[in-house]
Amino acid sequence: MKPTVKEFYNDKELISEVEMLASKGIDKKNLYVLSHDDDRTERVADNADANEIGIKEVGIDTVVGNVFMKKGDELRTQMQEFGFTQHEAELYEDKLDDGKILLIVNN
Repeated sequence: MKPTVKEFYNDKELISEVEMLASKGIDKKNLYVLSHDDDRTERVADNADANEIGIKEVGIDTVVGNVFMKKGDELRTQMQEFGFTQHEAELYEDKLDDGKILLIVNN
């Protein structure tokens, strides 16, 4: 099943959404934060007690390959590894370019 994506401009709203989902029984291990800025992603994921996309989710080959990619290419690749089509990954990456932060709910 393809993950669900929720979009936010405000970090605090994303954190509140994580808490609400957790209170409804969604395991936080299935919640991932993604933004165009690695520091922002890490900070919000830590504050929300959610996850970042890493080796476990996309595999070592993708992580190593991402080292040599531009940030947008890296983000699109991560989203495709999560099950999104190339077109969907491009649309979400455009939203990240506009300053949004994504909450990916991996059911």
